This record gives sequence, C-alpha cells and structure tokens, in this order.
Amino acid sequence: MAARHHRRRTATAAFAAVAVLSAVGASAGCDAVGKAIDCVQTADAIADSVTDLQQAVENAANDPSQADASLNSIENDLDRIGDKTDDVDVNKAVDGLRKAVANVRGALRNGDTTPDVGPVTDAAGELTKVCTSS
Repeated sequence: MAARHHRRRTATAAFAAVAVLSAVGASAGCDAVGKAIDCVQTADAIADSVTDLQQAVENAANDPSQADASLNSIENDLDRIGDKTDDVDVNKAVDGLRKAVANVRGALRNGDTTPDVGPVTDAAGELTKVCTSS
C-alpha cells in the first residue's frame, strides 16, 4: 500500500511540475507563437496574391490594373508582417519580396506587358520558409 501511495504522490508531483512548466512556457512564448502564426497566415495571403499577380500579368493586355491591384495587396500584407515582427530573417525576406514587387511595378510602368514575376514568386517562397521556421 505504501508503494501505491508513493506512486500517486510521484504522479501528482510530476503532473504539477508539467502544469507549472507549461504555464510558464505558454506565457513566455505566447507572444512569439502569435507572431509566428500571424507571419504564416500573412505569408499564405501573400502566396495567394502572388498567384493573382501571375494571372494578372498573363492578362495584362486586357486589364493592366489587375497587376497593380495584386502588387498593392502584396505590399499591404508585407506592411502587416513588418509591423508585427522583429525577427531579422523575416524582415530580410520581407525586404527581398518588397524589392521584387518594386521591380515588377517598375517594369509595368515602363511598358513591359509581361514582366518577370519569378523573383516575386521566389521571394514569397523564401518568406513562407522563414515564417514556418521562425
């Protein structure tokens, strides 16, 4: 009977220790987890905008404003990520994507009806990778 009582105390103590560690870990890391989730969700939205951009560039002759709207959407999403993170890698990926978007926007303004959106796609993939590893 003493062994059974000892096991119950050990199990209770272990459970209490896990509960305390979980509470401390959750409160300390909650902000980081929230930022990571925001980053992933925004990266996902950017991926959708990049797909829209690719389609808009393909149809630029019919409606050039679609590409501009897609670029605006990506830039707005980048602003949201930039405002919510202090992660160096995420900020670097955001800057890279921002530069790629600016290049496509410049090409469109200069009359290129089929700008290369590959760098935007690559930069968006890098941002997604960084967000999921942060």
